[in-house]
Amino acid sequence: MSLNAVPGAKGGIPGLGHVPRLLRDPLGVLRSLHAEGPVLRLDIGTMPVIVVTSADTVNEVLVRYARSFVKGRMFERVRPLAGNGLASSDGPYHRRNRRLIQPMFYKERLAGYADVMREHAQILADAWSDGQIIDANKVMGTYAIETLTATLFSTDIGRPAVRSVREDLPVLHKYLLLRALAPKALDKLPIWRAFDRSAARMRAVFDQAIATTRASGPEDRTDLLSLLLSARDDTGAGLTDAEILDELTTMLFAGTETVASILAWALYHLGQHPDVEEELLREIDKVVGDRAVTIADVPQLPSITRVLDEVIRLHGAVTTMRRTTEEVTIGGYSIPAETEVLLSLYALHRNPDLYPDPDRFDPDRWLPERTAARPREHVVPFGAGAHKCIGDKFAWMEATITLATILPRWQLRSVPGSKPPKEATAAVAHPTRVPMVIHRRRNH
Repeated sequence: MSLNAVPGAKGGIPGLGHVPRLLRDPLGVLRSLHAEGPVLRLDIGTMPVIVVTSADTVNEVLVRYARSFVKGRMFERVRPLAGNGLASSDGPYHRRNRRLIQPMFYKERLAGYADVMREHAQILADAWSDGQIIDANKVMGTYAIETLTATLFSTDIGRPAVRSVREDLPVLHKYLLLRALAPKALDKLPIWRAFDRSAARMRAVFDQAIATTRASGPEDRTDLLSLLLSARDDTGAGLTDAEILDELTTMLFAGTETVASILAWALYHLGQHPDVEEELLREIDKVVGDRAVTIADVPQLPSITRVLDEVIRLHGAVTTMRRTTEEVTIGGYSIPAETEVLLSLYALHRNPDLYPDPDRFDPDRWLPERTAARPREHVVPFGAGAHKCIGDKFAWMEATITLATILPRWQLRSVPGSKPPKEATAAVAHPTRVPMVIHRRRNH
């Protein structure tokens, strides 16, 4: 069965396919694909990749015909690093482990994580000084790493892991998407040495943390590692150390870059829109006042939620992939088994038919009266269906608590004369650099 019936994206070159176009402007290509059709063919050299860009076709892949897909090439290529955690696994193995891990993200557990998030947000806010200049992307990257590792590990056991994550995770984030898409024949290139070294070192440190925690008895701790060690299925069986290592690594990748990017972009956009920032400040003052933020406050801060919704629409997940396991019809086109399918969520979230003036930051798009008629599958930054990100509420809670803690104390504005941040090509379109100057709120 041939894929020739699927219309090819513009700009293909014989022998090279769309590689030159993607190398020149990968995010620009992804952003523009919605205008070329809901189902397209991108040729990566001689390998055809089907791209889906519309709400309906994305839903068909992630939900309606999800049983006809597995994770595919992108996840296979990073499995030596991330292992077979929830982000990479499929089938009964994924369902069993997800059932074991899901209770760790129930509301009663989130309340404990919220305390850690608030504490770290307060530490960050206390460390700033009036007139200080920061790179918001770098600062929020470090903050997200330290906050997540504080929830993953108990204090006494987690120190070596925190040091390793600080040093190694930025290296892995930088090269992860390129490594996933590069052919196996290029695996021995020197460019990957730092990546492989950081991956091996971080997994070795985590191995030691798992062994130490298991030996000391996790029953009296509430960090995520201890909860993973205590989890049991209906037969009384738990996760092996190898499975726990995979899940810890997966949580780090999923729970740091996304949160850091959301917060950095949110601070930048709020600095560009003081009227929106003022609305948030009034809401925080009314709901929280002078006390510390709690998990109970999070649903009472809808203005922050709208800002975060708009930030992740603009700068959310760029790419995710699946592979067909059987012939399946997507968008009216018959796609044969063993075909790689790329979901361009970046194109979906910037589709002007769904979002007028799609590149404009406008949190009011998410007012209840404007979202009532919008199908929920129009925005899927955390995926959908059985493989939806298990930590979406965790990430949303962390971002909300952080903004509600920082904003009443500090005003952040772009450094005068600095250029607007650019989007880096990565699994999450994080900003390359966000220079901002910090000013103390006069009324704080």
